[in-house]
Amino acid sequence: MPIYNSQQLELRFQLEKFLSDHIKPNAATIDEQQFIPRSFFDLLAKHHYLGVAIPQKWGGSSYNYVNLGLMHEIFGKGLSSLQNILTVVGMVCKPLVRLGSDNQRKLWLPKISTGEILVSLALTEPNAGSDLNEIETYAEEKGNFYILNGVKKYITLGQIADLFLVLSKTDNGFTTFLIEKSTPGIEIKPIKNILSLRSNMLAEIKFNGCKIPKEQILGGVGNGLSHVVALALDEGRYTTACGCVGLAQSCLEESRTYASQRKQSNTTLDNHQLILKLLTEMIVEVKAAREVCFNTGQLRDKKDISYISETLIAKYLAAKSAVRVSYRALQIFGAAGFTKEYSIERLYRDAKAMEVIEGTPQVYEINIPKNYSDI
Repeated sequence: MPIYNSQQLELRFQLEKFLSDHIKPNAATIDEQQFIPRSFFDLLAKHHYLGVAIPQKWGGSSYNYVNLGLMHEIFGKGLSSLQNILTVVGMVCKPLVRLGSDNQRKLWLPKISTGEILVSLALTEPNAGSDLNEIETYAEEKGNFYILNGVKKYITLGQIADLFLVLSKTDNGFTTFLIEKSTPGIEIKPIKNILSLRSNMLAEIKFNGCKIPKEQILGGVGNGLSHVVALALDEGRYTTACGCVGLAQSCLEESRTYASQRKQSNTTLDNHQLILKLLTEMIVEVKAAREVCFNTGQLRDKKDISYISETLIAKYLAAKSAVRVSYRALQIFGAAGFTKEYSIERLYRDAKAMEVIEGTPQVYEINIPKNYSDI
């Protein structure tokens, strides 16, 4: 277990209480209904969890990275969809804080913190996923406006978000725009019944000649991919890694409980050597992933340049660990793990999605050797 200071231990206690009071009791229902009610986001705002990436002067709670990782780990124990939604909120807030104009920050950041608006990141398209250079959405400059046309797909919170951060091509390079849901020409189509992260409220979003004022450009023309999206993805990799640790921890806890109660051959499962082997592997996987994420959070707080490569490693390791740990959990539960009586079937499904989002393992297997310096 990482060595937390007294403030972090107090935060952990508060987060665990929120988890037990509000997330775990509702996780199965939310997953089944494929929807998180707006009232739940109001509750998150009341506890200051929507503004964790926002400085206090704009109404946020301004968590450092170790605290941020702690929140995502604990929420990941309860419901990966919720944890991933908070990841997306952070992915919008981070570039808005760093690169937004004074007017943009004053207008949007306080409203995000209070839950008055929900934000979403619109990057992926039907023909562009891991390689965002392939996006086809295009914005044409027309005087003081841009006319935006294109389709975004698999957009988290797309069904209910009030503000979208949208990546588009322009004649002067990739550019990001802050676009309100009420903008004429936006068409939203919900995506339902997916395998994993079912309550992410995914949507396909069509932009049909949307007229976007130039003051809604974030980060400057031509900086959308290299600056804005780069910041967003770096943020998302870290918090997703921490969320994976929480998911794996939940698998471990439930497996140990089940193995201590379920009897086979006149003894509980945790007296069988092969079950102990599975539990051992799970314990080691979770501990290793947590330590790497904690170390990465410390490096990010120190602004040590090595945090870039360490974040890549953390996401790669934690995501693959979550998949392996959830697989072993399903082995321990057997047929019971395939039923909705236990949360293992949801954790198993969600683990696979967590491995894919914010970059597939194959993308990391290309980028980690390119970015890593020797120990």
